[in-house]
Amino acid sequence: MIKQEVITNTVYELYKQAALILPDDIKNALQNAYEIEEDEIAKLNIESVLKNIDIAEENSIPMCQDTGLPIVFIKLGNVEVENLQQAIIDGVKKATAETPLRPNVVDPFTRKNSGINIGKDIPQINVELSDKPELEITIFPKGFGSENNNKLAMLLPGDGVEGIKEFFKDTIVAAGGKPCPPTVIGVGIGGSSDMAMKLAKKALLKPIDEINPDERLATLEDELLDIANATGIGPMGLGGKTTTLGVNIELADTHTAGLPVGICVQCWAARRATAILKDE
Repeated sequence: MIKQEVITNTVYELYKQAALILPDDIKNALQNAYEIEEDEIAKLNIESVLKNIDIAEENSIPMCQDTGLPIVFIKLGNVEVENLQQAIIDGVKKATAETPLRPNVVDPFTRKNSGINIGKDIPQINVELSDKPELEITIFPKGFGSENNNKLAMLLPGDGVEGIKEFFKDTIVAAGGKPCPPTVIGVGIGGSSDMAMKLAKKALLKPIDEINPDERLATLEDELLDIANATGIGPMGLGGKTTTLGVNIELADTHTAGLPVGICVQCWAARRATAILKDE
């Protein structure tokens, strides 16, 4: 059995890692964006982001003042776990107090802040079943400067790929500089309305330098990335070559009468951290 204390400490360490250290694929993409940029202001903005990342790591402080809504993705395999939900809650509490993280969780009506990043149905815990003999935990702190720009479209089957592209472009243009570009974009296609949005968020868990094994999706990812960068919105919305660092797509089958498409916008601080626990 994987003990509650082990899970709690893992969640704590992952949350701390996610808040302080940006994944290598995102760092590399930002560095590449800096090297190819010709606009002086855009280059300065990317340079500031890169310096910010280094300072956060060197001084063990969060890379952004918005340390996100606590979202946890779980792949639960063929293992016994002890008090999984409470272990995750305790890990988030510990990370909030000791990292420290900004307390972001409030009642949606009264706006009263819990002070500990715990609230009704928060942390948001997403569980996927697996046949592997392990428990995989991914911490995904989602800032709301980007989250507020997410969109869902219930397209019709006849809209097809061109309809997806048009909706994607409209979403990027409407977001403009609000999500602190260069962004990373997750796209969910298929399922139901809520599943499309969840797929879009799940797409952000994949490194942007991985090639999608589905050739159709790999091609569409490249096309959507070109569409985003052709807008010229650029770093921080002030113009430049790189509006978006990468686009990832997740797909599910859907109903014959629909084409749900979800778009989840992520800022340059595309934070995520994963660990795998086994029943030793």
